[in-house]
Amino acid sequence: MAINLQTPLNREETQKLRIKDSVYISGTIFTARDSAHKRIIEKGSPIPLEGAVIFHAGPIIKNQDDNYEMIAVGPTTSTRMNPYQAEILDQGVLAVIGKGGMDQKTSDALGRNGAVFLAAVGGCAALYVSSVVKVKNVHWLDLGVPEAIWELEVENFGPLIVAMDSTGANIYEEARKNKP
Repeated sequence: MAINLQTPLNREETQKLRIKDSVYISGTIFTARDSAHKRIIEKGSPIPLEGAVIFHAGPIIKNQDDNYEMIAVGPTTSTRMNPYQAEILDQGVLAVIGKGGMDQKTSDALGRNGAVFLAAVGGCAALYVSSVVKVKNVHWLDLGVPEAIWELEVENFGPLIVAMDSTGANIYEEARKNKP
């Protein structure tokens, strides 16, 4: 069964999510990679983080006279955000979308904040972009197109799989333990 979530998320619903749940998101999500995470910590966030969904992605954007069109958006490897993610979660983010999982420090932050890590499938950038209704805004474009924070309006964005939940369960660790 797929679970449909609307942003901004609330802790009560994200705390109920468990690994292997299938999720679709509608509302506003934000892309952010290494440089954006670092700047949020150093200078503060240009976006509301309470109940936010952060997508580890570097989109391909077409720009015509500051009218932005998203051509493709797929997940990037989330481990690169390990140095920053726990602190960002502590600022109110309730879901992180990416690929490959994250470290124990991030898992601990998911637990104390009632948040989740949602796995997106690599190689599905064309599928995910079909759920992007529009690019609402861009922040910190001086970081470059892939590193900027892109504010996206999405409808049924997914499928996403809960890979790390607020109870400490971790689909990646489970797979490692079951490996022959």
